[in-house]
Amino acid sequence: MGKKYAAYVGSYTYIGNSKGITILDVDTENGTMKKKKEVRVNNASYVSASRDGRWLYSIADDGIVSFRILPGGDLERMGKASIRGMRGCHISTDHANQYMFVSGYHDGKVTVLRMNEDGSVGEITDGFYDKGIGSIAERNFRPHISCSRLTPDEKFLCAANLGIDQIKIFRFNRETGRIKLVDAIRCELESAPRFLRFSPDGRFMYVISELKNYLSVYSYDGSDGYPKFELLQTISTVGKKHSNVNAAAALRFGQDGKLVLCSNAGDNSIGIYDRDETTGILTQRVVLPISGEYPKDIGMMPGGKYLYSVNHETSTMTFFTWVPEKNYFYMHTAPLRIDQPNCCALVELPE
Repeated sequence: MGKKYAAYVGSYTYIGNSKGITILDVDTENGTMKKKKEVRVNNASYVSASRDGRWLYSIADDGIVSFRILPGGDLERMGKASIRGMRGCHISTDHANQYMFVSGYHDGKVTVLRMNEDGSVGEITDGFYDKGIGSIAERNFRPHISCSRLTPDEKFLCAANLGIDQIKIFRFNRETGRIKLVDAIRCELESAPRFLRFSPDGRFMYVISELKNYLSVYSYDGSDGYPKFELLQTISTVGKKHSNVNAAAALRFGQDGKLVLCSNAGDNSIGIYDRDETTGILTQRVVLPISGEYPKDIGMMPGGKYLYSVNHETSTMTFFTWVPEKNYFYMHTAPLRIDQPNCCALVELPE
C-alpha cells in the first residue's frame, strides 16, 4: 500500500463558520483533498507539524495547542501552553522536537519553549522583544516578527522582522534553551522580509519580502561558530504583467528542493522557480493566477505533480496540475470551500 497523507488547514474563527482546524484526506494520485472533520481551536492562524509527523501544533488566541496525529489522520488533543504574550503568527521546531520557536507579529516577540517527551509543549525557556522603528505607518513601522527558524546546523535562530526590515540572528544554546542576539541582516528599506526557509543542504537561505515583492537568496556558513550570510540574488515574485498592488505572501520548496514556489496577494498568483543546487540561484519559470484571492499559503503535493493554494479572502483552496515540460499549471478540480483559511500543513500519516 502507498503512503497516506492528511492536510490540516488553520483558519480564523472570529468571522465565518470555521471551528479552527479543518482535517482533510489527501488524494495524491488525483491531486485533490476532501474534508474529514473540524477541530475546535480559537483563531488557528498557523499550524505546523513536527519533523517526524507525529504531532501537530496550532496557534490559538491564548497560546499553543498541541495534538497527537493518529494513524487515520484524526487529532488527539494533548494540551495548551501559554507564550506569555500576544497571539503568535508562526511556529517552528528543531529536528529532534525538543524546542519550539513562536513568532509574534503583534508584539514583536520571539518565544522559545521546551518540548515535553510526549510531544506536548512545555515551559518557556527564553524570549526576546524586538525594538526599532520602520518607515510605513503600522505595517512597516513597528516590530512585527513574522517567522523564526533555526539554521540547519541548529547553531543560530533567524527571526524575520517585517516591521523594521531586519532578520535578527541569535545564538541558540541547546542545553538551556536560551538565545543571545549576535547579528542582524539589514534588508532593503520598506522591503518587509516576511518568511525565510533554508535549502535542504543547509547552504542557502531564501527570504520572501512582502512589500518589495521579491525573493532574496543568501549563502550561509556557520562552520567557524559565527553566522555568515551573503546576499547572492534578488528576483521578482511577479511576472512581467501583474497587478499594480501586490504583497508577496507564501514561500515553499518543491518536494526535492529543486523548485521554489511563492505566492502573491493582489496579483493572486503563484510563481515557480528553478533552483540551482550548486549556486543557490533562482530562475523564474512561470507566474500564473490561482483562481482565488490572497493565497496565504501554497504547496506541492508528494510526487511533484500537483499544487494547491490556500486562498484567504475567497475562503477556498484551489488545486492545479503542474506541467513542467510546458511551464504552466492548470486547475483540474472545483475549489474546496474552507472559511478564512490561513495555512496548510500536509503530513505523511504514521502507520
